[in-house]
Amino acid sequence: MKKLIVLFAFFVMPYVTGVSASNDEACITSGAELSIKEVCDFLKKCGHYFIATVDGDQPRVRPFGTAAIFENKLYIQTGKHKRVSKQLKANPKIEICAFDQAGGKWLRIEAVAVEDDRVEAKQFMLDEYPSLKKMYKADDGNTQVFYLKNATAFFSSFEGEPKTVKF
Repeated sequence: MKKLIVLFAFFVMPYVTGVSASNDEACITSGAELSIKEVCDFLKKCGHYFIATVDGDQPRVRPFGTAAIFENKLYIQTGKHKRVSKQLKANPKIEICAFDQAGGKWLRIEAVAVEDDRVEAKQFMLDEYPSLKKMYKADDGNTQVFYLKNATAFFSSFEGEPKTVKF
């Protein structure tokens, strides 16, 4: 029976969890959490990514640089005084695009941006990005954080098969 369990863990678990059986996290992290982590890690590796919103009938794209996992959700941060905030309020559907030039890979994410107005979520993002504390405070009435809901992430490259993850 022990041999059967070992074989299952070695050969089947990588397909179920998306990680190798030698990764200790496979035992404690669900597939959805791994997907979110993989997306967040890619965004952080790129440093900057682009978010597309809609302004009436005009698409708008701008660079962002914040991405963090809080309470098993992928969060981004902006300021309420920015146009992107008003656009997200009018239509919360977004698309994110990031390109890792060194790896020749890119990521597109379709999602709904959901505002989280809790001070704890805002403070978490500011703690993750201390340089933002020069411009923002968790309770300043301007700091705004969103988590991505109903997200589908598409990993692509010029080589290899594309990969899709949902969270």
